[in-house]
Amino acid sequence: MDEVLARHTSAQLTEWMAYERVTGPLGPERLDVLFSILTATVANTARGKGQRAKEPKDFLPEWDQSKPGPGWEEMLTAVKQMNSRMGGTDLTNGGGGDHECVGPAAGRGRHQRRGSDGWRERRS
Repeated sequence: MDEVLARHTSAQLTEWMAYERVTGPLGPERLDVLFSILTATVANTARGKGQRAKEPKDFLPEWDQSKPGPGWEEMLTAVKQMNSRMGGTDLTNGGGGDHECVGPAAGRGRHQRRGSDGWRERRS
């Protein structure tokens, strides 16, 4: 993970996550279909008498481009809630701090602080 963060910005990783959410998983083509077939087979071997057999489509995630996802405000609220539950500190402007974490330096003691004139100063 450190290597990925050293080579890519948070914005780049977010773009890939959004792309994958719309088009389906990255990696071997349609691996999600193969796993849905496998999961349906396992589920059907464990089902009780009289229960309807599961089909692979029952285990296949929907990769639907037409449904709008949550807005950025909802996602930010969810991230702040997760951060709080894990004992993290909110360093965003709206979270009580005047710090802004940036790129691969985030979480390693290197961040930017807004100066009195409004410009960001780099601290190490």
